[in-house]
Amino acid sequence: MEQRGEERTLRSEKVQIERKTFFLDLKENDRGRFLRITEDVGGRRDRIIMPATGMEDFARALDDLIIFEQEELGPRGS
Repeated sequence: MEQRGEERTLRSEKVQIERKTFFLDLKENDRGRFLRITEDVGGRRDRIIMPATGMEDFARALDDLIIFEQEELGPRGS
């Protein structure tokens, strides 16, 4: 487990999609656990942070969007 000041990294995942790299870091500090999602495009980084308590709702919403895109919209170019 990495420790940086009061912030500890519990687990990290990296996803490469086209020219973008996404880092998903589950972290913890004195106020609780949170997910930091970082998008890196050519060295430019943008981040969002959400409390870990919202991860299941976020995953459900993402699953709903994936199902909609695959089942309702179909393959690109159709």
